[in-house]
Amino acid sequence: MDAKLLLLTLCTGVGLGFLLLAVRQLSAVARLLVRGVLVTGTVIARVAGDPRRSGLVLFTDHLGRPVVIDPGAYGPLRGLPEVGGTVPVCYPRNRPTAARLWTPRYLLSPALGWFLTSTVVFACGTRLTR
Repeated sequence: MDAKLLLLTLCTGVGLGFLLLAVRQLSAVARLLVRGVLVTGTVIARVAGDPRRSGLVLFTDHLGRPVVIDPGAYGPLRGLPEVGGTVPVCYPRNRPTAARLWTPRYLLSPALGWFLTSTVVFACGTRLTR
């Protein structure tokens, strides 16, 4: 089998996989927009010994139970305010532990990352096979 054809096939498959992950992320955001419950959460501090910089988000679900979510290591880069600030949170009605911050950077940055990765893989595949 020709090596260039194999490389083009691999890059196309990987690029399509990354593109599907981006579409999956955008469809999850669309489902939250249509069926989700939007509440306001408060950013609270982590435990004193925790090395991570970002805070946790505390909100109450539709039944009045307190729920704490971890926005991850990139929380400040994705628009998480400082400790004591408020942030909109959206979650599916039956699963408040699957909540996401409702900021554009937090919702769209994974999809943008997958899309850019698929674009780079497609470009590498077409460029290397010339």
